[in-house]
Amino acid sequence: MSKPQEFTIKVPKEDPVKEEKPDDKPNFEGLSKLLKDSKDEEVDELSEEDQQLKDQLEMLVERLKEKNTELYRPALESLRTLIRTSTSSMTSVPKPLKFLRPHYPDLQALYETWPPSDDKSLFADILSVLAMTYSDTQPRGTLRYRLLSDALKPSDATLTDPGSWGHEYVRHLAAELGEEYNLREEAEFQETQGKTESPPQLTGTVEDLRTLGKKCATFLLNHNAEPDAVDLLEELEIVHEITEVVDENTFNRVCQYMLRCVNLLPPPDDISFLKTVHTIYVQHHKFPEALSVAIRLNDPDLIREDFNAPGNPLMKRQLAFLLARAQVPLEWLHPPSDDNTDGDTDVDFADDLPEDLLECLSNTRLSTHFREFGKEVGVADAKSLEDVYKSHLENTRPGTTANIDSARGNLAGTFVNAFVNAGFGNDKLMVEAEEGSSWIYKNKDHGMLSAAASLGLSLLWDTDIGLSHVDKYTYSSEENIKAGALLATGILNCGVRTEADAALALLGEYVENKSVPLKTSAITGLGLAYAGSHREDLVAFLLPLVEASNTMEIASLAALALGFIFVGSEHGEITATILQTLMEKAESEDKSLDEKWARYMALGLGLLYLGLQDSSDATIETLKAIDHPISKTAQVLVEACSFAGTGNVLRVQTMLHYCDEHIDSTKKEEAAKEEEKKDEEKKDEEKKEDEKPQEKKDDTFQAFAVLGIALIAMGEDIGAEMALRQFNHLMHYGDPAIRKSVPLAIGLISASNPQLPILDTLSRYSHDNDLSVALNAIFAMGLVGAGTNNARLAQMLRQLAGYYQKEADCLFMVRIAQGLVHMGKGTIGVNPFFSDRSIMSRPAVAGLLAVLTSFTDAKAFVLDKYHWMLYFLTPAMYPRFLITLNEDLNNVPVTVRVGQAIDVVGQAGKPRTISGFQTHSTPVRLGITERAELATEEYIPFAHVLEGFVILQKNPGWEKEDKMEV
Repeated sequence: MSKPQEFTIKVPKEDPVKEEKPDDKPNFEGLSKLLKDSKDEEVDELSEEDQQLKDQLEMLVERLKEKNTELYRPALESLRTLIRTSTSSMTSVPKPLKFLRPHYPDLQALYETWPPSDDKSLFADILSVLAMTYSDTQPRGTLRYRLLSDALKPSDATLTDPGSWGHEYVRHLAAELGEEYNLREEAEFQETQGKTESPPQLTGTVEDLRTLGKKCATFLLNHNAEPDAVDLLEELEIVHEITEVVDENTFNRVCQYMLRCVNLLPPPDDISFLKTVHTIYVQHHKFPEALSVAIRLNDPDLIREDFNAPGNPLMKRQLAFLLARAQVPLEWLHPPSDDNTDGDTDVDFADDLPEDLLECLSNTRLSTHFREFGKEVGVADAKSLEDVYKSHLENTRPGTTANIDSARGNLAGTFVNAFVNAGFGNDKLMVEAEEGSSWIYKNKDHGMLSAAASLGLSLLWDTDIGLSHVDKYTYSSEENIKAGALLATGILNCGVRTEADAALALLGEYVENKSVPLKTSAITGLGLAYAGSHREDLVAFLLPLVEASNTMEIASLAALALGFIFVGSEHGEITATILQTLMEKAESEDKSLDEKWARYMALGLGLLYLGLQDSSDATIETLKAIDHPISKTAQVLVEACSFAGTGNVLRVQTMLHYCDEHIDSTKKEEAAKEEEKKDEEKKDEEKKEDEKPQEKKDDTFQAFAVLGIALIAMGEDIGAEMALRQFNHLMHYGDPAIRKSVPLAIGLISASNPQLPILDTLSRYSHDNDLSVALNAIFAMGLVGAGTNNARLAQMLRQLAGYYQKEADCLFMVRIAQGLVHMGKGTIGVNPFFSDRSIMSRPAVAGLLAVLTSFTDAKAFVLDKYHWMLYFLTPAMYPRFLITLNEDLNNVPVTVRVGQAIDVVGQAGKPRTISGFQTHSTPVRLGITERAELATEEYIPFAHVLEGFVILQKNPGWEKEDKMEV
């Protein structure tokens, strides 16, 4: 083989470019020499007009250098005029600034030699504009000369408006204002730390900066730059003062932008923004908008003021519908009075209110409207189980028989029938079944409890006819049927307030009953019936059970019921009692804290702080003092509930840190080996029992930390998307307790909002090797698709029914998920956010959390005899409809467009708020991400968001226009 040829390439000794420029450093002297030498060429490049402008500017600069002071003022006025006329265009660099840039250092030096005067103030004003060209080398020069100019003016003189120099100047000034303010804050902080070094500051006080900032904000608001104005005032920490500068043309866009910022701000800035928006809405008499912000703030005083503010009775009714949807306690609307007693307040206040207003506040007509809505959209007829299952489409393997316990199958049918026909009151298995052939009797033992309770879901919100249907079962000799009837009473009263107060009258007497099923049903029924009502008279019934009950089951369910009733109230007496109970049991080394029920007591405590943010700090510190693993679970729950729906990034990180902790796997292996040995000595057995709950509790807090991530992030789209990515990591690297909670967290963050990526993820998890993960993923699929009739999801669940035909537990859960997907025949959702996803319903979140808590140990709760816990979903269930009403509160059909909601905050002009819309006649069903708007201007709506019940008034100007067209 011949040797390959070798080639040599000659490389120059030095870089050819460097040979041309022997000095590596930039030579500005050489550059200026080149510019000087090429003066003739530059003249050729400039047009005659530009050359004339350049000469004129240079002549004016020379005038300022002369000794004749009388020439200064005309020269400065001419400079100002030339600069202003050129800065009107934003498409190119203004020519005067370009030509004056070389003279800027000379002018600066000249400025220092002038004595204080009006001329010097004007000179500083001009230098402030020229400083924009030197902002890279002399930072904050624009602001410096702006402040000097204002300082040189007499105290009684009006300060120059920065807006007179144009939009770009104001933006530049705003940026420097923020920078200067931050530097001063930093210097102040360093002083407190005892450090002497601080960055150089400009003349003028913080108040001067803020005054100038407000002027800039006013200009920005008047020139369609509302976000910039809000950002500037927020940086100067005076965002509340924007109320003084907004007008009827700008307030709406300002408020929309500020509301979208709330989820991205740390406390207390988020509360400050909400209060500012509320003030602006009240100033401009936008009552529904103001009330929705007051509900978000959870402030009883503001809610009462907003509700009583409008004089128009139709507007008051619309506000009453909004309060009823949010399940705001009626007690908050009472006029504050010292001599009112808890017992008389309800009656007195109810008597004072007009009947129609009380009807709107109490949701009493919800059932009637819902059933009429069902007829309009063609889903009034009852659905059978086969309509939901569609078993003939399931992919069952030929030759195999399903290994299903018929009692388990019937129990699944109970829940499916209840969820699918919820609210319509006409299901064939329970309500319309003939006497003696009711579905109840096709269930065994504790299955009868859930079957009887399902009657409450079928008759949901129907407090008149519903109670008569349930009543006959309360006299049953079978204990479980009687207990189910009590639970049904609580369920059908959920979210509805009645004068009769039937739930308390019927359930109150059973709270002290010796029978455990009757007692638990009565307690849970009261919690569901009065969720979010803050009824003080219920404390006397339930609180003694928390501290004095012998069993953890009763104590925990009583704590949970109180959490439901006083959700987000920070109730001092209940908090103290729960904490005291936990402390006493921990100190006495009571084994009941190791039970599965203890988590519900922790949840009850957490619900009291739902959405209250930092208010829970003292409670969390107290919990840290309790020496028991339940303490950590309670801390996680209280912290997660406190920041529910806020999107607080720091709290999400805290929850992720909880998930970081790895429980020692060797202990678990030892415990497993001990379980396998049957002939172990008694001491070893006792040791094993002592260790087992401890480890279980160690796992439990991590399960709630995962749910906490979803709970905090679910209020905001970007946060929710980021949380979903975290769940993916947790699924890969987490311990078993974390892995089985991930599907539940995904279900919570996307309740009734089935997006394709989420469905695919859950579908993958539903085939997991760990059956507890698969089981929770199947339930999460039901939660994500709740009330949507999603065809793709229904198909996935049918495939799972075939896949798990021999796994009784998983098949049971597939059936439950199928029932959830077709909830209310596709008209009822469980998403806790409403009013264009801006307001979080606290009772709804409580309901979702209670259900998910039972799935943190599904085998011990839902798959055991506590399947009735699925009814905890009831407070979260609400119709997803738009019903338009006339002035007499009767249905009036109008044409509306329904499409996907688009975020238009901060966009210029008046862009469309929906896309891909279809035109319908009301009533219509709305999806979670859908928005509706009126197709014509024939009616004027009283609500700011077309959702739920909307009262319309005929537009007096519309008919005239119509006649003119004819």
